[in-house]
Amino acid sequence: EVQLVESGGGLVQPGGSLRLSCAASGFTFSNYGMNWVRQAPGKGLERVSTINYNGGYTWYADSVKGRFTISRDNAKNTLYLQMNSLKTEDTAVYYCNTLVDGTNKEGQGTQVTVSS
Repeated sequence: EVQLVESGGGLVQPGGSLRLSCAASGFTFSNYGMNWVRQAPGKGLERVSTINYNGGYTWYADSVKGRFTISRDNAKNTLYLQMNSLKTEDTAVYYCNTLVDGTNKEGQGTQVTVSS
C-alpha cells in the first residue's frame, strides 16, 4: 500500500524557516517524480514544487521561487521542502503527492502557519 506521511509543519514568524519531510513507502520511491502542493484557507490546491525521480530536475511556482528548495533522499525514501523567508501568504496545509499506476497518491498533509 502506498503511503506518504508529511511532517515538519508548525507555527513560524514571518521571515522564518521550516523544513518539511515526506516519508514514502509501498512503492519504488526512486522511480517517481514527486510534488509538493498546498492548500491555503478558502483556496484551491496549488502546486508549489516538483522534483524528478533522481533530483536532476526541479520546478518551482513563481510565488516560492528563490525561497523554497525541494530535494529528495532516495536511500531514505524521503522528500523534503526547505522553506526560507516565509511569508504570511505561505500559510497552508502542505501535501506531498505523486502518480502511481495512474492514481494520484497524497499524504494527510502538514499545517504551516506563518504569523507574528
